[in-house]
Amino acid sequence: MTTSASVPTESEGAIADGGTVTDRLVEANARYAAAFTDPGMDAHPVLQVAVVACMDARLDLHAALGLELGDCHTIRNAGGVVTDDVIRSLTISQRALGTRSVVLIHHTGCGLESLTEEFRHDLEMEVGQRPAWAVEAFRDVEQDVRQSMQRVRTSPFLLHTDDVRGFVFDVKSGLLREIDPA
Repeated sequence: MTTSASVPTESEGAIADGGTVTDRLVEANARYAAAFTDPGMDAHPVLQVAVVACMDARLDLHAALGLELGDCHTIRNAGGVVTDDVIRSLTISQRALGTRSVVLIHHTGCGLESLTEEFRHDLEMEVGQRPAWAVEAFRDVEQDVRQSMQRVRTSPFLLHTDDVRGFVFDVKSGLLREIDPA
């Protein structure tokens, strides 16, 4: 399977010989901007929801959730795990920009299921400095969703922790499966 990111079509125009992927993205932005009109919205999400999800390229969150531009805040990282930086973003989202609900989305076949914290040790051996961050690897995606829900629900910085729900997105079917927080 190829995607538009891997093979440009004739209508998208070809990158000049020697161009990079970034060059292609900048060219695509120029085409986008040529047809762009200011939607007249501010940074407050219309649906008052923040979605925390994995950065995996197979997840098209807006399409999968029926979202439009301006509907939600989207926070993505490796695994979609709730880290200190995710709490930071959620805190700003809630306290400064009015979100009230949090949706957590992990997925099947996540790359973090094949890593361990040994990854940090390997990095330290390679570059001579141990990363300050944890890998947050996991073996059980459902348990990791539960842990992420718990981190959101118990954060003292978040105002709204009553509507926090977690899901696993199936990358083969496109369906969400809700995870019981228990």
